[in-house]
Amino acid sequence: MDEERALYIVRAGEAGAIERVLRDYSDKHRATFKFESTDEDKRKKLCEGIFKVLVKDIPTTCQVSCLEVLRILSRDKKVLVPVTTKENMQILLRLAKLNESDDSLEKVSEFPVIVESLKCLCNIVFNSQMAQQLSLELNLAAKLCNLLRKCKDRKFINDIKCFDLRLLFLLSLLHTDIRSQLRYELQGLPLLTQILESAFSIKWTDEYESAIDHNGPPLSPQETDCAIEALKALFNVTVDSWKVHKESDSHQFRVMAAVLRHCLLIVGPTEDKTEELHSNAVNLLSNVPVSCLDVLICPLTHEETAQEATTLDELPSDKTAEKETVLKNNTMVYNGMNMEAIHVLLSFMEKRIDKGSSYREGLTPVLSLLTECSRAHRNIRKFLKDQVLPPLRDVTNRPEVGSTVRNKLVRLMTHVDLGVKQIAAEFLFVLCKERVDSLLKYTGYGNAAGLLAARGLLAGGRGDNWYSEDEDTDTEEYKNAKPKEELLKPMGLKPDGTITPLEEALNQYSVIEETSSDTD
Repeated sequence: MDEERALYIVRAGEAGAIERVLRDYSDKHRATFKFESTDEDKRKKLCEGIFKVLVKDIPTTCQVSCLEVLRILSRDKKVLVPVTTKENMQILLRLAKLNESDDSLEKVSEFPVIVESLKCLCNIVFNSQMAQQLSLELNLAAKLCNLLRKCKDRKFINDIKCFDLRLLFLLSLLHTDIRSQLRYELQGLPLLTQILESAFSIKWTDEYESAIDHNGPPLSPQETDCAIEALKALFNVTVDSWKVHKESDSHQFRVMAAVLRHCLLIVGPTEDKTEELHSNAVNLLSNVPVSCLDVLICPLTHEETAQEATTLDELPSDKTAEKETVLKNNTMVYNGMNMEAIHVLLSFMEKRIDKGSSYREGLTPVLSLLTECSRAHRNIRKFLKDQVLPPLRDVTNRPEVGSTVRNKLVRLMTHVDLGVKQIAAEFLFVLCKERVDSLLKYTGYGNAAGLLAARGLLAGGRGDNWYSEDEDTDTEEYKNAKPKEELLKPMGLKPDGTITPLEEALNQYSVIEETSSDTD
């Protein structure tokens, strides 16, 4: 009945009546995502009628009402089939200011029309294969980049940027050709990085360093949403970027990594939004060539260095580990390097472990990132070793028992998900410089057996990668406990089928053999 009444007014009414009836329809069906199949034909005709209204000279408020209803109806894939034509797509492109003839975004009154048109395009492209093909034919990606350039530095049109970026994300997700076009032809990497810079209001203090205001306000909801959409689009653009071939590529990836470092050190309007923001930053960092991740850490400024010296002098001489990581302003420091971003990644990883679910999607990206950073960058590895595998003092409990980060990671080494346990074991192995004796010291033989067997290292030794020979000092507690640990004891089967130390089992078989010989 709603569709029938709306269709009648759309076909025969004037702009005011059309606006009223469509506003009523929109208010009633705003949260509708499933539609009755019996009214499918009416909804198709209503879509067609709305497109015919949109080509007329009607007030902006009427355009918005038309587009709101069209957005609701475009949630139904079946309705889209007859209305997804090149002509109708061009109508939406014109209303979204995506035509190249539109030089500016000066009329604030037009902004709601642009936003609603972009929302419609997002739904239609996502739900219609025909629309996806027409997007290629109409060169939609290039038009979206052009619109972004018009509004990248203008904060009061965040909604336009947000849905422009969402549409770019969808296109690059659905078409690998568009990923390549965005990366090379449209210079999507620097463009989207600049969008992030604008969303975060970054002020550069050096080529790859930005000023961080720890006491500043959180990002607004609009800035956060805009940044998340940009991060998702950038992920698609860089998904195949495993190697850097040109110096200009290396520079651009370092700039992006520096922006992502800034992202990790700021917060969104809520805890959930902050986690979503950081999660997308982690995913994107996984696409950055590992050689460019050195910008995640940076040397201390002169003021911070002086402050560190003062702070370290105040600590007792036996607090070695703490001396290497404490500053009065809570900045995490190691070997004169600011480790704040790495510490955020480590905390993010621990939160994902504590969630206890969706490890493959939620945990493995950050674990993989920390593993590759540790393998490639010595200072990052040493800092993470200090945080995850500090000098071993608790030698009475099994490695998997407890609430420390080490205990949590060791438990993951025997997880039922093969991918999860492999990356957890690999991370700890790299922190131990791929030395079997060091890994066994922190994890125990049983927990490490899977990784060692896969690498052919059950008998000991070390992995294939080279690491610096910095010393790994044992604590007095570990030195005293080491002779009693019996990490690996060969076992055998007794004649009755029970397990016993191998030496005892062999002795029993020897006795049986001698007895048999005497009988003969």
